[in-house]
Amino acid sequence: MHRRWLQTVTGLAGPALVALTVLGLCLTAASARAADGEQGFKSLFDGKTLTGWEGNPDNWRVEDGVITGDTSGHPIKPNSFLIWRQGKVDDFELRVDYRFQSEWGNSGVQFRSFEVPDAKWAVGGYQADCETGASHSGGLYGERYRGILARRGQKVVIGDDHKPKIVELFGDVAKMQEFVKPTNEWNSYRIVARGYHITQELNGHLMIDLTDQDSAVRRRSGIIALQLHAGKPMRVQFRNILLKRLKMEDTKKVVFIAGRPSHGYAQHEHHAGCLLLARLLNKNVPGLFATVYRILPGKGPEANWPQDPTALDNADTVVFFCDGGKNHPAIGHLDELDKLTKKGVGVACIHYAVEVPKGQPGDAFLNWIGGYFETFWSTNPNWTAVYKGFPDHPISRGVKPFTIEDEWYYHMRFPDETKGVTPILSAIPPESTRQGKDGPYSGNPAIRARKGMAEVTAWALQRPDGSRGFGFTGAHWHWNWGNDSFRTTVLNAIVWVAGLEVPPGGVKSKTPTLEELMVNLDSKPSRGFDKAKIQKMLDSWKPQQTAAK
Repeated sequence: MHRRWLQTVTGLAGPALVALTVLGLCLTAASARAADGEQGFKSLFDGKTLTGWEGNPDNWRVEDGVITGDTSGHPIKPNSFLIWRQGKVDDFELRVDYRFQSEWGNSGVQFRSFEVPDAKWAVGGYQADCETGASHSGGLYGERYRGILARRGQKVVIGDDHKPKIVELFGDVAKMQEFVKPTNEWNSYRIVARGYHITQELNGHLMIDLTDQDSAVRRRSGIIALQLHAGKPMRVQFRNILLKRLKMEDTKKVVFIAGRPSHGYAQHEHHAGCLLLARLLNKNVPGLFATVYRILPGKGPEANWPQDPTALDNADTVVFFCDGGKNHPAIGHLDELDKLTKKGVGVACIHYAVEVPKGQPGDAFLNWIGGYFETFWSTNPNWTAVYKGFPDHPISRGVKPFTIEDEWYYHMRFPDETKGVTPILSAIPPESTRQGKDGPYSGNPAIRARKGMAEVTAWALQRPDGSRGFGFTGAHWHWNWGNDSFRTTVLNAIVWVAGLEVPPGGVKSKTPTLEELMVNLDSKPSRGFDKAKIQKMLDSWKPQQTAAK
């Protein structure tokens, strides 16, 4: 803290200025000690490679253990970015060091940003500025996004007119340049975004304070990226890129984990299904934010999990829609998930994701969601279920009787005492589905002994500690999301598991069209795909449909 600058800003002098200076130094030291003691930061850069990052290889590389951006041999136009591909950030604290190694330099750290359509390595959104000049380092810029949002030394509020309004000046742009280290020296950024409030510190000094109330364009989530600016040749380096997720205090966060492709066209469409559900939740449920992580093809346990090391750090609910059995993504992360559930995080599993091996994984699922598919005990036939009645439970709100064919698993493994477990969907399967030969999936004496009895195909768990779980065995066929009661059951369940109140009429969502259902599928239509037949099936459900149009 600098006395002359304080005197200019505050108008204080003598003992009052000394007291304020001492107080500021104490607060700065206390803040530094608190920050040093904090845990939960995870590195986004391995110090060796650009794994997890993507940009123009002509301009970006790793040198001496730091990310290096260089345009001296390959000029760029327009601005070009190195994009972190392993996740998107919502509420967070980000720490990153940067330095310039050129006479001229202009760069920045993008956050909650977006990729520009039809432009490679082009990004727009919030940018923490840095440069070799004397005006902008520490400021907040909107790259392709409203321009300058806050100059350093400013506390700003942006309203619905898209215009920044200065509500307080706590520093002078020119004088705050003394907080910025010169070329070839490292500068340290600390960026905190909580809700729509953003602060930026540079080398331990507050540079901007912004509240974004521009409801039409403000952003709560988006990508991280590093900028190379078009213009003169330049060289910039980054290191110590550390991210900590912050609890989203005003909303519940749902993290979908979408499994890799595994079946034929429109079957086990994990990614498309999760994207659809997340979109409908974000559009129709105030106070809930949903995001999707996609597991891509790869070998080894680490490939079977989101690559973002912070993926679940501020989740309120985790939804698995993926292949199960021995390849279930949760198996390699049982301890991590168990710790989350003990903190109140809910778990929901859709279709094959309800199956895990018996033993430790099965015991964990009994604890987290109240039941699971156990081989040589459960079965997975295709059949048409007729759902006539529903329990008095929040998940049942707005769900009306419906009939639908799916690969409905049944005869789940539930605990001997089903306290806390509520059957949500139950139907009597055809006797033909019980008559398979004994096998891991085909049938067994226990199933055959239940002739004529209703079987549970979806259930909810209320745990004594307050956290919640849900299992849903349908959704083999992607088209079934076009049935309103089918879809509403799952949307209601996710909202309930997240700890929110399900609306009296259930979560309302517009029935997706066939064209909308065909978006984001893992492959192109298979030979012989009959679009008219699928449309006829969707139309046949219209008399059942109850969700708002």
